[in-house]
Amino acid sequence: MIGYICKYTPVEIIEAFGEEPVRLDSGYKSHEHAEALIHSNMCSFAKGVLENIIENNIEEVILTACCDSIRRLYDVLKDKVKFIYLLDLPRKKDPLAIDLFYNEIIEFIEAYQAFKNKNFAEENLLKILESKSFNKEKESTESIAILGARLKDDVIEKIINSCTANVINFTCTGEERVFNIEAKDNLLKSYAESLLNLTPCMRMAEDRSKLINKEFKGIIYNTIKFCDFYSYEYAELKSKADVPLLKIETDYNDSNSGQILTRIDAFLESTGIKKMEKQKAKKGYFVGVDSGSTSTNVVIIDENKNIISYSIIPTGPKALESAFKAFEIALNSAGLQKKDITSIVATGYGRVSIPFADKIVTEITCHGKGAFFIDNAVRTVIDIGGQDSKVIRLDDSGNVIDFVMNDKCSAGTGRFLEVMARTLGISIEEMAKVHKEVKENITITSMCTVFAESEVISLIAQNKDQRDIIHALNKSVASKAISLVDRIGRKGKYMMTGGVAKNQGVVYAIESRLGEKLIIPFEPQIIGALGAALISLEGK
Repeated sequence: MIGYICKYTPVEIIEAFGEEPVRLDSGYKSHEHAEALIHSNMCSFAKGVLENIIENNIEEVILTACCDSIRRLYDVLKDKVKFIYLLDLPRKKDPLAIDLFYNEIIEFIEAYQAFKNKNFAEENLLKILESKSFNKEKESTESIAILGARLKDDVIEKIINSCTANVINFTCTGEERVFNIEAKDNLLKSYAESLLNLTPCMRMAEDRSKLINKEFKGIIYNTIKFCDFYSYEYAELKSKADVPLLKIETDYNDSNSGQILTRIDAFLESTGIKKMEKQKAKKGYFVGVDSGSTSTNVVIIDENKNIISYSIIPTGPKALESAFKAFEIALNSAGLQKKDITSIVATGYGRVSIPFADKIVTEITCHGKGAFFIDNAVRTVIDIGGQDSKVIRLDDSGNVIDFVMNDKCSAGTGRFLEVMARTLGISIEEMAKVHKEVKENITITSMCTVFAESEVISLIAQNKDQRDIIHALNKSVASKAISLVDRIGRKGKYMMTGGVAKNQGVVYAIESRLGEKLIIPFEPQIIGALGAALISLEGK
């Protein structure tokens, strides 16, 4: 078995040797080995591949010199595996590049022959290539494209299963290896040319604009943490592509897929290409369950969209139990029983774990739906919850047309304020007070909750006025929210939802930065559940 990472790897050469090529993915639970061998700011993909190799005792590896991170990975592995080869990859596909790559393949064959002590048989390669003969299938006219860095297989599968449009995967793992080998008099050179003629990856000096020279329903662009190359291409793509575009960032952590899927689901819902069951107008009572990280909220409405009851309880350590409890409280408050409910839609991070829901929808779509129902003049929703924050842009019909999320850090969230309240030795209610008049305009320099807590402890030691510290913390949360707003562009009217909307200090700080009043719903924590209930009623 020999591990590889790049689609330009001569996989068929390895098969012709009678060996098994295995594509190395970058799923990991920790960077225990990589942190000891590679700088912590190194590309997360390279670190994940290193973990894969060490954890699975892979002794033969072939890499391509596509970037500095992979070259560094090669340097680290030279003393860790029995065989490693770094294939130099041309950046073009002109005749000179083909000659260079052909020579690289010849040198690899010679090195691998010496290592395995076996001869390479060209006729074996020919049989393998003939079994992968070129057969291009006609593409669907309505498609969604995946560009940028490779996505994990489970994410790709989720997109395909959730999407009504054809999914075209332009990442390095998406293209089927098919060949049209004609020059059998120089099979290896023809093979080298075929490899270079694969859909150019972002590292190649080829015009990739032809990949988007069609009317896509949307584009999902994946970037890698600590890798600027993909961000450069994304910036260019954003300026040229006149279609819905979603940028996501992955660090290939095993726990990262859930966060990415939330964004992708919301994107597919907003573009109208997510598979949704169409239903006729219904009668009865309809429920929305928002299973969040901090609170679980339930809303019951009737067929005329009147709110019959709602409940808000802490999620606690068991999300499912909290969902059942919140549902029961809302039923009792409405004087209803489970049999009276026509349908239930679940949303929030715990939505997939609610067995009594008939359908699940992302919180992005639900918050947009709920906010527009409360006030149809709203065009931007600022939702700050317990452990994430998001900004959602709506069109004149209330449809989600853009959104950004901060879901990898507790900075600027309710959890951030809870930690700071505990550090100050006050209640969260005291933190929520407006402190317009301050003795000293303090600024919290760090957005990281841990580092910001250290700053607050230092300010306490300096005997700073507590109100000034609270004002600084509220400004810090507001700053994070405004940065998200500015990423999609300012457009009023603005509504603020989520538990932090009850913090008047934060609301005042955001309004000061926006220069515009925020619309605060009568109960900002139930907007997501309300949106879910409305979707349950409308059946879409």
